[in-house]
Amino acid sequence: MPVEPLPESAFIDELRGLSGRYWGTHPFHRRLHAGELDERGLRIWAANRWYYQCVLPQKDAAIISNCPLPEIRRQWLDRIVYHDGASAGTGGIERWLRLCTAAGLDRDEVLDERHVVPGVRFAVDAYVTFARTRPWWEAVASGLTEMFAGHLMQQRVADMLAHYSWISREDLAYFTNRIDKVSGEGKDTLDIVVRHCVTREQQDRAIAALSFKCDVLWSMLDAIERAAA
Repeated sequence: MPVEPLPESAFIDELRGLSGRYWGTHPFHRRLHAGELDERGLRIWAANRWYYQCVLPQKDAAIISNCPLPEIRRQWLDRIVYHDGASAGTGGIERWLRLCTAAGLDRDEVLDERHVVPGVRFAVDAYVTFARTRPWWEAVASGLTEMFAGHLMQQRVADMLAHYSWISREDLAYFTNRIDKVSGEGKDTLDIVVRHCVTREQQDRAIAALSFKCDVLWSMLDAIERAAA
C-alpha cells in the first residue's frame, strides 16, 4: 500500500529540521567567525570556497536543462545571471574574487585553482553531478540550504570586520549583496519543492537531497580545515 504523503507543514518541518547539519556549525566556521584564522588559513578558505562559487552556475544550468517546465526555467535563469553577472566583471563570482584578493591571493592563482584541495574538488564535483543526473525537482531541493544561509551571512560580515583588519566592508560585497537575495531565493525554492514534491517518495527524496547537500558543504570544510592545519 502506498505511503501517504506528509502534510505540507510536516514536510517543511522535516526540511527545516536539517538546519543543524548546515555548515554554519562546523568547527572551522566557528574558528573563522571567532577570528582564530591566520592570514594563510583565510586564504585557503577563500581559494577553496571559490571553487564552489564558480561552479554554481553550472549546477543551475543543469537544473534548467533537466526541467520541462518553462515557468521554472525562467525563474531559475536569474540565478545563473546573478553569479555570472549580466556582463564581464559583474556578479557574485566577481565579488568573491574581490574577497580573495583582499585575503592576499593573486587573481590568477585563484582562477587556475592551484590551491583547491582534492576533498573540496571531489565534494563540489559530486554536487554538480547530482544536479546533472537527478530529476530537476530533486536537484532544486538540494539547494534548500538557502533557507539557513541569510543569518549566517549577516553574522559573518560582522565577525570578519571585527576580527580581520585587512578585510573591508567593500571586500565582503559577496555577502552583503547576497543576504537579502538568498532569503528570497530560499522562500522561492521551498515553494517550488512543496508544490512539485507531492508523493511521499518525492518528499523523502527531497529531504535526502537536502541532507546530501549538507554533507557536501560539511565535507568541504573538513578538507579546508585539514589543509589549513
